[in-house]
Amino acid sequence: MEFSRFFVEVSEEQIRRERQKARELRASQWWKRKRAAGLCYHCSAKFPPRELTMDHLVPVSRGGKSTKGNLVPSCKKCNTERKYRLPFEKGSD
Repeated sequence: MEFSRFFVEVSEEQIRRERQKARELRASQWWKRKRAAGLCYHCSAKFPPRELTMDHLVPVSRGGKSTKGNLVPSCKKCNTERKYRLPFEKGSD
């Protein structure tokens, strides 16, 4: 089954604002605890916490927000491969 992609128009200002919020959350105890488990949300592999990146489930470029419900720890490989895709779009181009 093919899922149709959805895109919303997001201004550069909105993207800048959401990235700033993400930087602030990255410094929080909430994020440090989340990352401390060492698990990638996408592949479930274990990594040293410092090797995990902050990933937006709904990417900022597609209207996602920098909120606790939209941010997950991700290994660099999974985060890079996902790019702007939603989790259910993984692997589709």
